[in-house]
Amino acid sequence: MTPGILAAQKAGVSFTVHEYDHDPAASSFGMEAAEKLGVPPERVFKTLVVKLDGRELAVGVIPVNSMLSMKAIAKAAGAKKAGMAEKAEVERSTGYVLGGVSPLGQKKRLRTFIDASAGGFSTVFVSAGKRGMDMELAPEELRSLTNGIYALLCVQEAHGSVSGS
Repeated sequence: MTPGILAAQKAGVSFTVHEYDHDPAASSFGMEAAEKLGVPPERVFKTLVVKLDGRELAVGVIPVNSMLSMKAIAKAAGAKKAGMAEKAEVERSTGYVLGGVSPLGQKKRLRTFIDASAGGFSTVFVSAGKRGMDMELAPEELRSLTNGIYALLCVQEAHGSVSGS
């Protein structure tokens, strides 16, 4: 049991846990999840933690085959700028290790922004809080559990964006 799974259970939402054999050498944990679960990558969402205006941490939840636009998440959050948070900050604030950060059950609840593309699916996959484990749930349940805000967060070109997972 992870804090993400416990949070979903406590809220009484419908979800399914999917486990797969994680390869520590995988270059993209999110794309690995999509491949091993046999799910189109646009339905598998990665959780990225950003720092807004050099102070506040926030979460961007985007498809694993997309890149986060720092301008777009800053705008959605009402901030002037955004940058990726440091690994130590991410792990300390969420309670998860990189590659297994779930948008649910974080140690410190961070403002969450979900790419609007999630709303086009009946269910999406997000990390359950451990590498090699995802949970499938309705995007509206994800939004509700995280108090998330839907926004256009992705860009096509690499300029000003991050593609890690």
